[in-house]
Amino acid sequence: MEVSGLPLSPSQRAKLASAGYTTLSSLSAVSSQQLARGTLATTRHFINPSFLGFHRFQFLPARADLNVSNEEALVILNVVMRSSRFSGSDRAGACIVAGAQSAWDMLCEEEHNKHITTSCGDLDKILGGGISCKEVTEIGGIPGIGKTQLGIQLAINVQIPVGYGGLGGKAIYIDTEGSFMVERVFQVAEGCIEDMLRLNVSQFKNLETHKEKMHPNTFLANIFYFRACSYTEQIAVINHLEKFVSEHKDVRIVVIDSVTFHFRQDFDDMALRTRLLSGMASKLMKLAKQFSLAVVILNQVTMKFTDGSFQLTLALGDSWSHACTNRVILYWNGNERHAYIDKSPSLRSQSAPYAVTSKGIRDVVSNCKRIRMM
Repeated sequence: MEVSGLPLSPSQRAKLASAGYTTLSSLSAVSSQQLARGTLATTRHFINPSFLGFHRFQFLPARADLNVSNEEALVILNVVMRSSRFSGSDRAGACIVAGAQSAWDMLCEEEHNKHITTSCGDLDKILGGGISCKEVTEIGGIPGIGKTQLGIQLAINVQIPVGYGGLGGKAIYIDTEGSFMVERVFQVAEGCIEDMLRLNVSQFKNLETHKEKMHPNTFLANIFYFRACSYTEQIAVINHLEKFVSEHKDVRIVVIDSVTFHFRQDFDDMALRTRLLSGMASKLMKLAKQFSLAVVILNQVTMKFTDGSFQLTLALGDSWSHACTNRVILYWNGNERHAYIDKSPSLRSQSAPYAVTSKGIRDVVSNCKRIRMM
């Protein structure tokens, strides 16, 4: 199948053709990073001075510059994968080849992975820079610990412009409990804007003009809100996310507050619940990888009988713990809120204090009083 027949925009097809990608087979072994920078992988042999011996690495000769972002390159390759399934007798093999990725490419992508700040420096530090894109992060804790506050903060912070060190993206917020308060979102947006202008005031000659462009209303307009009143609605929304995000490619985070609520109340059939949760988790993981966005799942706590006593643990059981890449537990340490990295393939287990203020999530200061959000 020719690239000219793909369901891409005319400019994308023209860029691919000018770079020498004219058929599906020419794109079958290309990673998103190679495509974004207009390179074609070939294999060469050379001696690596860091090792003793003869090694085989990928050498990437320059080709015509596509002038596309890594995210747009991912979208193009996803279209190629879908089209290859129907492109001839070898469609199955082509699909598998198109989905292949070298470990080296995976490492490069991880090193350039983007993060969303939590507005708390100590919390960002233990998270490796913030909430990671391309991953599913579960955040759990007791009521009043600040889960919703953190979810709202992330939905605001993902919109921080690239010039300020942010992603300049949009957010999807799925509310199952009715805890999303627009007035609070407005306050957090005001605090975010205030901090950005204060920290970057020296970069702008006309501060008043820039203030007019940064209004909380703009931040609120960039949050797509879904209210799910039952587990069937929750599943329907999550099933719709792939189509929605493909139509709104600037979405960079999906927050689910909380994933637990309906699945704790409406179920007697535990086997069915496990199957539904497993399917939902699989879709969320695929969404995070496919569109290079962060998925943040807020979870509640429950009591578990262990070693002769009842202990607090995150809801939905042990099987659900495999549904996320990272798991963060929020808890009280005296009068301070703390976050603990309970599970992560790349982050070590450690904790950090954070505060919930009128502006949102912030660093703990010595005179910070405990604030209960009603």
